[in-house]
Amino acid sequence: MRDLSGKTALVTGASRGIGRAIAERLAAGGARVIVHYARNDDLAKETVAAIEGAGGQAYAVKAAFEDGVDALFEGIAGERLDILVNNAAILGGVLGTVSEEQFDRVFAVNVRAPYFIIERALPLLNDGGRIINISSAVVRIALPDLVYSMTKGALDTLGFSLAPLLGERNITVNTVSPGVTRTDMNAWLRADDGTGERSVTEVTALGRIGRPEDIADAVALIASEESRWITGHVLDVTGGYFLGPRGGVIPV
Repeated sequence: MRDLSGKTALVTGASRGIGRAIAERLAAGGARVIVHYARNDDLAKETVAAIEGAGGQAYAVKAAFEDGVDALFEGIAGERLDILVNNAAILGGVLGTVSEEQFDRVFAVNVRAPYFIIERALPLLNDGGRIINISSAVVRIALPDLVYSMTKGALDTLGFSLAPLLGERNITVNTVSPGVTRTDMNAWLRADDGTGERSVTEVTALGRIGRPEDIADAVALIASEESRWITGHVLDVTGGYFLGPRGGVIPV
């Protein structure tokens, strides 16, 4: 277990799924975690209770990023930060099904919010801190949700472009890129006939669906002192999703 004692971490979208797993993992390492969430009070309380029940420290802050990031920073006023994880995101839609309002909302949550969270967090972030953005394998695999894919491509660019600007403060900026992970966002995996899950495992080198804990462990690695010399990097945490033929003859 990597030692994050004495660190304070802000994790956005941390009341469920990958965000919750990240919050719990950082807290297990000793960090005090600020659990951001947008709407579901009960889920946020459950996350904080789970962290405290395991001996960790956490509190929740409610803020909907469609309205900007002021509410978040009002909720953490007076804090110093060591770790910032931009995880909050929403899905978009396929071409021809997304209104202009929906398009703007997805970009507001997935791109505008991380940008301005980083800008507002920098005066609060201690030298030697960590900024970690959660992207997606959709940046290297053509999938139908074009709007979501576009936002994740923007996050990748944000990460490696920002890294050299913060090097003087020894702040690292990295991106963690999950593949298909068993969360509420991927409810289609639970299809009764099992076709959804098989369609993923058959093209994943490690032969299973990702778990939130898989992503959380990667984030903990990037947040640790051991990763002090890694910055501007996109870490693929997909189990080898869509790398090529699995377990058979390679066609030539």
